Parts: sequence; structure tokens; C-alpha cells
Amino acid sequence: MKRRIIEIDEALCDGCGNCIPSCPEQAIQVVDTPEGKKARLVKELYCDGLGACLGACPAGALTVEERESAPYDEEATVARIKEVAPEMLETHLRHIQGHAQGSTGGRAQAELRQWPVQLHLIPPHAPFLKGADLAVVADCVPFACANFHLDFLKGRAIAVGCPKLDDVDAYIDKLAQIIETADLKRIQVIYMEVPCCYGLVYIARKAMAAAGKDVPFETAVIGVKGERQET
Repeated sequence: MKRRIIEIDEALCDGCGNCIPSCPEQAIQVVDTPEGKKARLVKELYCDGLGACLGACPAGALTVEERESAPYDEEATVARIKEVAPEMLETHLRHIQGHAQGSTGGRAQAELRQWPVQLHLIPPHAPFLKGADLAVVADCVPFACANFHLDFLKGRAIAVGCPKLDDVDAYIDKLAQIIETADLKRIQVIYMEVPCCYGLVYIARKAMAAAGKDVPFETAVIGVKGERQET
């Protein structure tokens, strides 16, 4: 089946193991490889794809991707937790319950996995940018889009700016530096339907041209009432 699951970039992973205690399902282990210690999934069926481990990786080696995988097995996961880390069982149950509440009107979980978020402040060589799926977001979007974290932010890097009030040339230069060095998987520009906001698309296209790299590129338009519009 096709589902969301953790992806570990072994080129970035230094085997520090910080991700292990951050995974309530105990789905990650550190193993010896010819390139040194690396984090790997124990079994795909233990990973729920909810991304609790993402913020724990200082190297930015963890992302969530959607691909073919064995389905998540809650019964097998609980059995593993009881075997290897019984003290984590309560944490796991709270983790699952929290996501269930978020999908039925309860408190949603924040999906931000980096800091800073403002494009002016992001270092072009930041580890969280390496191989990232980058969302370039107009700064009004998160206020208009109620499900912004779930729909656009989960498992991704983000760069926020305003094409009307901020320095456009500085944005083009900074984004071009990121594109040159980060080997991005994709850029998605998410902007409001108001005319001035389309400038963010212009900035991204100019930055790609300046960097001389053709990165997979998408756009998403958010209406002033928060709905996603057809493009």
C-alpha cells in the first residue's frame, strides 16, 4: 500500500541516535555500516509515519515521504515496545491518541521541524534544507489556512516571506543560494489569491534561473476564506 513513512538519508545521518528516544513506536535503530553508524527503520510496519522523530535529528536526515510500504501494524508495534522499551508504552499511546484527536476536532499537532522559518534568516547551508521538500510560503497563508500544518508543512522544510513588503531582490538571492547548495527534492510556492502575493512565484522562478538548476516546481493558491483553489 502507498502511505506516509519515515525516510532516513544515510548520507546526512551521523548515527547520533537522537531519533530513537523521540520515536514512541521504537521503530528506529542505529546499526553499524561500512560508512559508520547509521539510523535505520527496524521494520516498516513499526513506523506510523506521523513524524514524531523529525525534530530530533540535528543533521536533518529524517523526512516523511509517501511511498509503497507495508501497512503500519499497531498490534506488532505495541508488542515490540513492551519487549524493548516498556517505559515508552504510555508515550506511544498518548502519541496515537493525540493524532486521533487532531483528526476529529481536537488539538492538532504542530508539524514545524526547523528554526528559523523567515527566508531572510535561514542559512543557505542549514542541515534541514539538504534534500528537502521546500515549501516557500507567503506569510499570510498560515493565518488563512486552518489545516496548514497538516496539508502543507508535515515532513517539509519551510521558507516564509512577503513579496509585497519585503526586499524582493534579497529574497531572490537567498533562495538562489539555497537552490545551489541544498539539492532540493521539490519547491512548492504557497500563496494567497490576492494579486500582490503572486510575486512569490516570480521570486522562486527567478531564483531557480539564477541558480541554474531546474528543481521540480509546484504552486498552491489559498483563498481569503482559507480554501485551496484550483491552479
